[in-house]
Amino acid sequence: MELSESAQKVKKELITRGIKGEVVELPDSTRTAIEAANAIGCTVAQIVKSLVFRGAVSGKAILIEASGVNRVNEKAVAQIIGEAIVKADADFVREKTGFAIGGIPPLAHATEMGAVLIDEDLLQYSELWAAAGTPHAVFPLTPDELVKIAGGKVVSIK
Repeated sequence: MELSESAQKVKKELITRGIKGEVVELPDSTRTAIEAANAIGCTVAQIVKSLVFRGAVSGKAILIEASGVNRVNEKAVAQIIGEAIVKADADFVREKTGFAIGGIPPLAHATEMGAVLIDEDLLQYSELWAAAGTPHAVFPLTPDELVKIAGGKVVSIK
């Protein structure tokens, strides 16, 4: 089965960056961390949630790569990046990343992010799974590969 256009874009970017993770499109939805874990057969904690927030002052896109079991502590993130953050709406997310909510990968975004934060809890796993451009597409990667492709700062997001 041929990959969708968005999943192909992610696959090309992975190849360009030297990441071996094979993009797969699944019949089951991977829109939420729980759905993704069930479809893949891994723990929810191994799912990389790519969450986009907006800087309350700067208006910049803030990308947070969070473990599927963790909630983002917005006050802690504000201290790390130096401004409050607010949840981004679907239009802002698509404009800044080029992808719809539920399929945002940690790379291949339409614009540069104002900041990228990576949940330190993800580093404890040998294998992670991230969205690959659609709510049905995912790819495996290691924590080191996540840090490499996301280009972010590893922090506690809780």
